[in-house]
Amino acid sequence: MTAILILAALSEEADALFPRIGTLAPGAVPVRRLSAHGHSITIATCGLGKVNAALAAGLLVGDADLLLMTGTCGALGAEPGRAYWLAEAVQHDYGANEPGRFRRYRAGEWPIGKAGEAHFAAMPDPGLGLPHARIASGDSFVACPDAAADLKSPGATLVDMEVGAVAQVAARLGKPWAAIKAVTDEANGDSADDFHGNLARAAHSAGREIERLVAAI
Repeated sequence: MTAILILAALSEEADALFPRIGTLAPGAVPVRRLSAHGHSITIATCGLGKVNAALAAGLLVGDADLLLMTGTCGALGAEPGRAYWLAEAVQHDYGANEPGRFRRYRAGEWPIGKAGEAHFAAMPDPGLGLPHARIASGDSFVACPDAAADLKSPGATLVDMEVGAVAQVAARLGKPWAAIKAVTDEANGDSADDFHGNLARAAHSAGREIERLVAAI
């Protein structure tokens, strides 16, 4: 039996995954525990942002064999409404502020000198048939076309506030990780309204694909 920890930033995202089954345990990081497809699963509602995501992962991943994340994201050129396999994650706000530019580094590495690859790579896709993407994570909700355009420079086509931190924790602790997120908005001036309008649909879309992933493991 594989022990799987699944993080979701919002309760709407967590509740969309294996809905209405499991045992709830309230706390600083609320969790729901259940068994499915022969695996022991813990679903944690971590809260928004990189610190909340990293805190929950660090607290709960100790006995887990695999760290997953579900939820929603913004599009930086990716197709609105779709769910994506997040093959790579980068923290777009980690790096060095230099005159006239911001240089991005792999989170946790010295942000000095030559910058190499800034991303963390997920576990291999088991063949779900989802489009692959690189996601840029940072502690801001992107609702500006100019900011969105800047985030494309590290090769990202999606943006969120958590996956890059989850990937960093997994890499530091030597745990495999994967994430599937579905698009709610296009990181522009309409993003706040689009996010709220599309949250439930996108959360369920990502949840269905995470369930398929768990069944395939």
